[in-house]
Amino acid sequence: MGESAEENVRMAYSPAPMLNPANIRAISLDLDDTLWPIWPTIARAEAVLLAWLQTNAAQTAALYTSPEALRAIRNQLEKDRPDLAHDLSALRRESIRLALKTAGDHEHLAEPAFEVFFAERMRVELYDDARPALAFLSARYPLVAVSNGNADVQRVGLGNYFKGALSAREFGVPKPDARIFHAAADLTGFAPEQVLHVGDDALLDVVGATDAGLQAAWLNRSGQTWGHGLPPHATVASLTELCMLLGASDGAS
Repeated sequence: MGESAEENVRMAYSPAPMLNPANIRAISLDLDDTLWPIWPTIARAEAVLLAWLQTNAAQTAALYTSPEALRAIRNQLEKDRPDLAHDLSALRRESIRLALKTAGDHEHLAEPAFEVFFAERMRVELYDDARPALAFLSARYPLVAVSNGNADVQRVGLGNYFKGALSAREFGVPKPDARIFHAAADLTGFAPEQVLHVGDDALLDVVGATDAGLQAAWLNRSGQTWGHGLPPHATVASLTELCMLLGASDGAS
């Protein structure tokens, strides 16, 4: 029997992990696409950036005439600069700098241009269930944000719900690296197996967290099919459903 076949047999006979609410002492939370939809936010921020360039860097705006063009140069830089993969702020800033240089505008405009983009990127529109869920969860558990993105929980107005926050940019490695999940557990003061990680990304959040020894809840708002081996400890369609699941263990409504 080949290695892949043996793995399939092992998976078939391994018990699926089960959420143990009684053992949960803290929660780590993804941000983008968990508390708010990210792409409408990015699209709006890119449009604001382009408007700023049209006023302050006309040659760049003439060369990159749409938000999609600005995103394209950012995506190309991501391929060319894997060293920036964990730092989306630096990636965006350097892509702006490259656009300015290519068009013949002053590169020093990259910093103020990035700040315009970043300020708009912080204007997130929460999912309807996000703030009530954060209020519910933070009253019962210490919460830590764990994100590969560059959102700042203080600047988006949610800092009062969180005990701490870890970003790939600040920590140095992104999810699904086990070290960032272990660091999140350390921030809560509890062991990894006592921490529930909640996120929308099957690989980065769920597989990453379970491989690091945490419990994991998959926030599956769109009804996707799980296809990554053992399922998560819990799958929920909303943060409200997660709160109901956890509230059942302490009698909360």
